[in-house]
Amino acid sequence: MRWYHYVAYFFGGAFLANAIPHLVNGVSGNAFQSPFAHPPGEGLSSSTVNVLWGLFNLVIGYLLVCRVGDFNLRKTSHVLTLGAGVLIMSLMLARAFGRFHGGL
Repeated sequence: MRWYHYVAYFFGGAFLANAIPHLVNGVSGNAFQSPFAHPPGEGLSSSTVNVLWGLFNLVIGYLLVCRVGDFNLRKTSHVLTLGAGVLIMSLMLARAFGRFHGGL
């Protein structure tokens, strides 16, 4: 296993974690922050934009996890690396979105 496979799994986890809030809010019909709002990351984007952004993140996460190297759910190092990406991105998102939704 090459070192960059672990980097891909870490960032794959980050993209997968980022897909969740955008897809959930978009499918629910709620406006939500996205990089395409004005100002970026602070203003609200439409539910359609959030669905598209969430799906884009899902595709990138899939490509990084499933198409780079040979990800195996039974290999602890693979799962921990992916989980670290999910955890760190989730904490960052919680702080970023918490500013706007009273979660801090």
